[in-house]
Amino acid sequence: MTSNTLQLDPSAPEFLQDPYPTLAALRETGPVLWHEPMGMWLATTHDSVSQVLRNRSFGRIWTDWEPTAEMEPFNALHRNQMMENEPPTHTRLRRLVAAAFGRGHVERMRPRIESLAAQMVDELGDAFDLLGDYAEPMPVYVIADMLGVPREDHARLRDWSQAIVHMYEPGVGAPTKAAAIEASTAFSDYVRDVVEQRRSSPGEDLITDLIQARDDGSKLSDDELVASVVLLLNAGHEASVNVFGNGFHALLEHPDQLARITSGEVPVETALEELIRYDAALQLFERTATADVEVSGQLIRTGEKIACLMGSANRDAAVFADADTFDVGRDPNPHVGFGMGLHFCLGAPLARLELQISIKTLLGRFPSLELAGEAPRRPTWVLRGYEKIDVKAAP
Repeated sequence: MTSNTLQLDPSAPEFLQDPYPTLAALRETGPVLWHEPMGMWLATTHDSVSQVLRNRSFGRIWTDWEPTAEMEPFNALHRNQMMENEPPTHTRLRRLVAAAFGRGHVERMRPRIESLAAQMVDELGDAFDLLGDYAEPMPVYVIADMLGVPREDHARLRDWSQAIVHMYEPGVGAPTKAAAIEASTAFSDYVRDVVEQRRSSPGEDLITDLIQARDDGSKLSDDELVASVVLLLNAGHEASVNVFGNGFHALLEHPDQLARITSGEVPVETALEELIRYDAALQLFERTATADVEVSGQLIRTGEKIACLMGSANRDAAVFADADTFDVGRDPNPHVGFGMGLHFCLGAPLARLELQISIKTLLGRFPSLELAGEAPRRPTWVLRGYEKIDVKAAP
């Protein structure tokens, strides 16, 4: 095994603040490295990450958390959703969810998102928390509208989502597990209640379409339906908030790049891809080898795990010129922010639409925002983001 001689401590404060020097050193060491503390391989380059994500010999193999009886509410949500399954189960689940998700829901949401963003921006003062007052509520409102549940439930939905996704970090402790179990139970009960309501009174919403979705006679079981709804909310919320926060913070740290957008030199649609690339919201995506397979000259044996370092891939100088430079006009921009291959993000079109509208609306109202102090980072690496970003309108 090629041993990683570099210190990689995902919980170290300096690494959480800025992981990119360490990730650059890893890339220089090799495209595929063994990391003993994590017990898995690390794919460090754009090419090695792409190979893993595209190779069907690497899969998402779900293993129930122990003790299984205690962890069942959390395990059930993951065991029954497409992201933690491989074909043929993944194929069936994705087709059913995609059939419902693709029934005009994304474009139908455009005027709702535009109206919502305008309303939220009008309620902002000249100083506010970019995350808590704007970026965090927005995707939950959008998903709530799509699912056909009340917007006023957004706080509960967001809290449940965050409690569940905290389990994806390395080395979680008992309090995190307990919170995830409680959130999984409450979230599942909530969705089951909505499903029962839609069965008796269908509406023009995603849950109704998921109930009615059919593929060659197959349909989603109740457990699969609940797990799919929770996945859509968790993925849609966490990814959108952190992409917006990480990307907009980079804009505020680079006023020259912000000016290129507000002046109209660079379209928001182009700039958004750089916001996704520069400071990746998802830093690590784990896969397991289902057969012996070679990646960048390194043999990965059946059963061994490999972590795709997405943030590292997005800073690979072999693919991105001046990779550590924030350039909103970068085009083409082949980042791996939405993954690739079998598990490419199903919600990517909605995420792009939501983020484009959110950014355009905010900059239309506040073309010269600036930071109002240092923004504290969340103490997590896999899902990278900020606790809050205080901003103010520049004079």
